[in-house]
Order: sequence, then structure tokens, then C-alpha cells
Amino acid sequence: MAEPAAQVQGAAACAVYPSRAEALERRGSIVLEAARVLSNTGCAGGQHVLRVHAPEIARRARPGQFLNLQCDPTIPLRRPMSIMRAASAAGWIEMLYKAQGYGTRLLALRQPGDDLSLLGPIGRPFKLAGYRKRPLLLGGGVGIPPMIGLVEHIRTVAPAAQPLLCMGSEVPFPFTPRPSAILVPGLPADVIAAMPLLEDWRIPSRLASSQGFAGCFQGLVTELAGCWLEGLTEGARAEVELFACGPTPMLRAVQQLAARFDLPCELSLEERMACAVGGCAGCTVAIDVAGKLAMRRVCVDGPVFDAAAVRFPA
Repeated sequence: MAEPAAQVQGAAACAVYPSRAEALERRGSIVLEAARVLSNTGCAGGQHVLRVHAPEIARRARPGQFLNLQCDPTIPLRRPMSIMRAASAAGWIEMLYKAQGYGTRLLALRQPGDDLSLLGPIGRPFKLAGYRKRPLLLGGGVGIPPMIGLVEHIRTVAPAAQPLLCMGSEVPFPFTPRPSAILVPGLPADVIAAMPLLEDWRIPSRLASSQGFAGCFQGLVTELAGCWLEGLTEGARAEVELFACGPTPMLRAVQQLAARFDLPCELSLEERMACAVGGCAGCTVAIDVAGKLAMRRVCVDGPVFDAAAVRFPA
């Protein structure tokens, strides 16, 4: 395979934008909504879970999509944030963020009742139906939130599926882990830390970190996933499909994991964004389209792509 950078330069004539049919299908799918803060709960590691009342966006939201929000009226440039959970009936949306920059530190000061301007939902979501029996979901760091939304969706639309969610973090998790009461064959017996919400849903989850957190797998979340996959029979492994969101090195490792075990895989990519609605084309990535490399915008052509088509930089 040629180096992506070289191929991309030669692929300048390839389409950057989706087809006309795709563009028409998405027209009117993004709305500007004045939301109201319901809660803005601080968690370990400077993280916050923000819940807002935004009924129109909540009704439209799909797992894997994101919002572009105004952290504070004094800051014109919005910040893209993944949708963690969306309750269409109740009209609320939850996001997880870390207060580490000027904008997110101001966002952390928002109180219940405050107004918050949202633009969304944006982007191509994860697949919404036709799941295999054993979906394996991997979330790393700020890539954890969309995986929680996806596992909730799978739980709703595919009750016969048996998903497993593995999460990795090098800072304290934004929840208090608890020992899992759900057995996951193939994993080390001492890897028992789980997310309480998923335990309540009776969906198995496991945590990974190199920080020595109790009950966690001591290593990368992709190593934890590989351990589980290796322990499956060939027949059980044929029932697996992968979904992942996280930093680029992690997603590259997930891509390799999917190729190693010949499994279908969808990746939600993380890129810096300015407009987040496809106008600036500042978040483009190289994607294989029918054997040719094309530049696709992560914001509206993604963020979810078929792992086999993604060409990460060398």
C-alpha cells in the first residue's frame, strides 16, 4: 500500500463532498436550539456530565452523532461534543466533557436554568440496525460517551444481542466503578471493575487503565479486547462486530484488531473542528472510496466510518 500522504496529493480530484443524493437526504437534519441546563455535575479528573433540555435535538439524535455548543456567550467559536445519551420522550441530552481549556472551564460554571445554544445533531451515526449477536464496543477517554449511547440503543432495538463495552482511561473514570456481577468468560478473573449504569442495565462492561486503578485491566483497552477475542471459539468470534471511538492511536489499534480477526468494524474519528458543519473542511481525513483515496470531512461525512476504509497518517 502506498503512503496515504502521497496518495492523497494525487487524489486531489477525488470528491471531498458526499453525493447529491446524500446531501439532499441530510438537508434540514441539523437545527439550532436554545437549550436549558438541567444539571452540570462535576466528576473526578476535572470531568463533568452536562444534561440539557433540548427536545428537538433529542428527538433527532442518533448514536455516534455530536453537538456544536456555545460554551459561553463571550466565546463565538463553538465546541464539538459527543452525545452521550439522548432521551427523546423526556427531551434531554447528556454530554461528558473535561474542563481543560478556556471555553470548557467557563462551561463548567454553567448552572441549572442557564441557557445554552446548541447546534445539532451533526454527523453520520453508527449503524442503527442489523447487529450481530456479540457487539464489542470500545471507548477510550473522551471516546467513552458515544459508546454509552450506542450500547443503550442496541439494548433497545436488539434485545437478543449480547454487547460488551470495554472502556479505557488514563484519568479517573467519570463514575465510581463497582465490581461486576456479570461474568465475562475469557477475561482475567481479577478484571472486575465495571460501570454502574451498565450493571443496572445488565450489560457487561470492563475497564482498562495503566494507572493501577482497582479492578481494572492493567494495559490498553485494545489489549483487553484482544484478550477477550482470543478466548472465543471460532463460531462465537464470527458473531462479533466492533465499534470504537477514541484517540487516533487507539483507533488505529482497533482497525488492526478488526483486520486480524476479520471482523466488521465502525470507527468514530476524533478531529479538531472549526465550523463542524462541513463548510471549512478543516477536519478532513483520507478515506478509501471504491479503491481511490478521497478526503472526507469528519464532521458531516463522519464521524463514523467503516474501519477498513480509513487511511490513518503514517
